[in-house]
Amino acid sequence: MSVEEIYNAIPVNEQLLTSGQPTEDQLRAASADGFTRVINLAPFEPGHSLPDEAGLVRSLNMTYVNIPVVWTAPKQSDFEAFEQVMNQSDSKTLVHCVANFRVTAFYSLYAQKHLGWSEAQADSFRAKIWQDSNYPIWNDFIAKVKSTVSG
Repeated sequence: MSVEEIYNAIPVNEQLLTSGQPTEDQLRAASADGFTRVINLAPFEPGHSLPDEAGLVRSLNMTYVNIPVVWTAPKQSDFEAFEQVMNQSDSKTLVHCVANFRVTAFYSLYAQKHLGWSEAQADSFRAKIWQDSNYPIWNDFIAKVKSTVSG
């Protein structure tokens, strides 16, 4: 089992992997690979979430953070919470949601604002998951956050 097998996994660098929902075995693999923090941007949804992801992650001696971003209503405060968590540590981190849509949106905006990514870099990263997708609520959210980001 490898973390690269997690649904829609995108390695950003040696310290960060974005993905869709990992399985229990994939979270164990993440721990074995040296990940020390899991950030989940999805709310608990039976059928899409693990029954006790927080408990499993903590039992593997990793830090667990949940920022439950509602798919139909992403908020600026969700992004601000994400920024705070990302700025707290440079530990090896797995950031996931259900399918890596929320994460690629948030991380691309974060990287543009805090890591010096250009708008083209951010758009290219997001397009790995979002290409040919049309979610007006998210398009509006991304545009709104982009308007506050210099890059």
